[in-house]
Amino acid sequence: MNAQVIPGRLIEAPTSDATGMDRRAFGEFIGPRGELASYAFGWTTGSDARAGRLSIGIGAGNPGGATFHAVLFDNGDSYAYSLVDDPFEQVPEGGPDLTAEQSRAHEDLPFIWWVVDQVMARDPRAWWMRHWVTATMCVQTPEVFERREPVLLVCNDADGVWQLIGDTAAGSEGRVGHLSHAVDEDPTLLDILDLETGARGERSGPGGEWTRYPG
Repeated sequence: MNAQVIPGRLIEAPTSDATGMDRRAFGEFIGPRGELASYAFGWTTGSDARAGRLSIGIGAGNPGGATFHAVLFDNGDSYAYSLVDDPFEQVPEGGPDLTAEQSRAHEDLPFIWWVVDQVMARDPRAWWMRHWVTATMCVQTPEVFERREPVLLVCNDADGVWQLIGDTAAGSEGRVGHLSHAVDEDPTLLDILDLETGARGERSGPGGEWTRYPG
């Protein structure tokens, strides 16, 4: 059996000052040998610090069971993780909250990082968080930017520029914005946020299934 990432609930709430949204996503992980873990990750828009937060829990009720906490941050052309002391969320499979020092000393830390990598690769909400953390930019046609047309074509060009196009073909004019903000307006874009460089995705209408074309 291959490893499984099973996305669960997504909790969204306005921040206390109404300048952004606090998002928290939850899910479960099953390893190829039946290893269990629970996870949570989240991010808060409208804040200056672009950092995601993660919690991974294993071994509930067993010796060695624990919950590990980390932050996700921009690292140039990609992103990186760092263990932290401050707990983020409680998850079903977790045990006591570990500090960063305790996490680094735990024998299962390599497994935890593997779970994190699997979650970031397979949970579409994690792709959304990643693009927010790295402030991925996109070029939108005026019709899409002004929400007069739905997004029907998404391109991740060879130069790493994302394009969002509707019924009207892209012309000389385009509007620049953050890719994560486009998902705020149209969550159906979630399933296409893992496009590789040079690839594109198309659909026939809003909410339709995406067809992918490699670069």
